Amino acid sequence: MDPSETAIKKGREVVRIEHLAVAALAERINGDFARAVALLFNCEGRIIITGVGKSGIIARKIVATMNSTGSPAVFLHPTDAVHGDLGILRADDAVICISKSGNTDEINALLPMFKRLGVPIIAIVGRAASMLAKEATVALDASVPEEACPLDLAPTSSTTVALVFGDALAIALLDRRKFRAEDFALYHPAGSLGKRLLLKVDELMVTGDGIPRVRSDVPLRDAIVEMTSKRLGCTCIVRGDGTLEGILTDGDLRRLLQGTSDVANITAGMAMTRNPKTARSGSLAVVVLQEMEQFKITQIIVVDERHRPVGVMHLHELVNAGLGGDEGA
Repeated sequence: MDPSETAIKKGREVVRIEHLAVAALAERINGDFARAVALLFNCEGRIIITGVGKSGIIARKIVATMNSTGSPAVFLHPTDAVHGDLGILRADDAVICISKSGNTDEINALLPMFKRLGVPIIAIVGRAASMLAKEATVALDASVPEEACPLDLAPTSSTTVALVFGDALAIALLDRRKFRAEDFALYHPAGSLGKRLLLKVDELMVTGDGIPRVRSDVPLRDAIVEMTSKRLGCTCIVRGDGTLEGILTDGDLRRLLQGTSDVANITAGMAMTRNPKTARSGSLAVVVLQEMEQFKITQIIVVDERHRPVGVMHLHELVNAGLGGDEGA
């Protein structure tokens, strides 16, 4: 067989095996998983995550995910732990142990110490009959029918399953903590991700005299002049007290002109869209962008606590600021 065909065949086989291993986890997200989430949520200290070899690498990744989603976590290397690093552990911490066999000497040597401190132990373990599974407060079944490695030696499916279990715990905790995009931004201040999450609409929106606004009773022709002069493709329709009543957009005008060409007796209020989408001052720009994409609109009016327009956010400004499309962390 051609080497390229062999490589493709082998690559697809690996994906198939690991896909099946991960898919089987859905049935294991059960009461034990819920107990583990509750233990971690109620932990008043940190989440200590440990593992040896490839499991240790997975543990480090789960630590990173936990930290970035509001659950303080620390990686503890089992060998270093028995040589002094166990001093980082406190009685109000919780421990996650990752092991395929569940009988790793380095991990098992720590179990009596964890027990002595009374910390809850959550095991992500590949064997239910192992010492780790039996000694754990909660054991999560991370067993796999086979590794993707044809020699069944290199951890592949087993580490993938452990990683997905860790992600599931982290995201379930995120949800239970009611973690928001604003919270996420606090832990990602640098780079394009930080820009996406820290940028506020106030920094991009048109304000002051640049805001197009007219009363609902003005002739439509005057409203069009206001829209044209401010060049935002819309105008706010405001009441006498300055509060927002509606919005008139280019789209509203096109829909109106499809039905009539006589606009002499039409007012802005007759053509406007009532109860338009709005945002509050201080809103994250990326959240406003998501709403604009969801409702397929190109402008959002930013209002104050009395529902008076204080700015207009246009899609073009968000895109020009680098918020459009997918960006990495």
